[in-house]
Amino acid sequence: MHKFVIEGGRPLSGTVRPSGNKNEALPALCACLLTDDPVTLKRMPRIGDVLTMLEILAGIGVRIEWTDFDTVVLDAANVHSYRPAYDLCAKVRASIMLLGPLLARFGQVELAPPGGDVIGARRIDTHWEGTEALGGVLQLDRVITGRMAKITGTEIYMDEPSVTATENLIMLATKGHGVTTLNNAASEPHVVGLCRMLNAMGAKIIGIGTNQLKITGVTTLGGTEHTIGADFMEVGSLLCLGAISKGEITIEDVDVEDMRYPLKVLHRLGISPTVRDNSLIIDGRRPLVMRKDIGDRIPSIYSGPWPAYPTDLMSVAIVAATQASGTVIFFEKMFEGRMFFTDNLMRMGANIVLCDPHRIVVTGSSQLFGSNMSSPDVRAGMALVMAALTAMGKSEINNIYQIERGYLHMDKKLEALGAAIKRMAV
Repeated sequence: MHKFVIEGGRPLSGTVRPSGNKNEALPALCACLLTDDPVTLKRMPRIGDVLTMLEILAGIGVRIEWTDFDTVVLDAANVHSYRPAYDLCAKVRASIMLLGPLLARFGQVELAPPGGDVIGARRIDTHWEGTEALGGVLQLDRVITGRMAKITGTEIYMDEPSVTATENLIMLATKGHGVTTLNNAASEPHVVGLCRMLNAMGAKIIGIGTNQLKITGVTTLGGTEHTIGADFMEVGSLLCLGAISKGEITIEDVDVEDMRYPLKVLHRLGISPTVRDNSLIIDGRRPLVMRKDIGDRIPSIYSGPWPAYPTDLMSVAIVAATQASGTVIFFEKMFEGRMFFTDNLMRMGANIVLCDPHRIVVTGSSQLFGSNMSSPDVRAGMALVMAALTAMGKSEINNIYQIERGYLHMDKKLEALGAAIKRMAV
């Protein structure tokens, strides 16, 4: 076990490059099961969840070779089992995305219920209903068991635009008979990335980037080389950090189009970076002032499915709001446990009212003071790092395993920007 020890209050300046998108990398790894040909994935982040997924895949026979620090080649020609390791699958939420590829390959599956962050109820009903609509039969006891004699294309109306369910059903339908139409599908950048990868492998997916996808099944898929997109969650985290860092940070190699709506929302907190080619430049020396709504009303920021503001960027925006002048309401519509990390911020001196599990009111700006904390989940953990970096005095953050599940070498990136942060054994 390790912890971060942070001495706050230092200006941060410099250039940083975000890692590959975890939420694209994980389904891309699962997709290698759809072909016997090698698949090369570039800009693959060596974070905790990725390494666990690779361990799961290796356990069922996938040959894995790192050819560079962030390039991995996967060869699933000798996959021998539809029963991935229970204990490993129970550690990561993304293990649910093995459901579709394993059913497509073997016609059966035995899978542990998915693990991951404890941020509230996380349904798998949409995976279930979509898989059964395509011809699968699923049961849930201690494990998820499923069988599928034939994947039959059909019209599916998803009851929620779940990212992982969309990805699961896409991967399953690519090996189906006939045409599958997914209505109310997720359209996040990482879903787009997976679709483009599958099309490069020989799939026939149209409507990419919209909420209606048409997938014409094919008999076989081949290998490909695919580059994972920049992690826009990391970009958003660095933007919020840069805005309160009292220096100037350049975030390079960014998919700027993926950031258009998050930037629009962050503008309400006074966060307005300069866009230069594929870089975002944020000047943290400018005071943050919240933009009121028309009629001098208190603004609100709420999460929702893409292209609404991502739930995974709520935590870091809350920390930024503690350093902005004004009052704002945050409404987390998706997960009832997302806001509970704010008790740490209140102990540090933030002026926050927790109205209910989904809503808080933040009034800034507040001087934060160092504290001892524990990371409850990956996104809240990054938010606590941000708070500690802007606080006066020393902070310790335990359970950083949660942070490192989603952020690659964040301590090293922050050190390069001038942060006083040390990763130490507990």
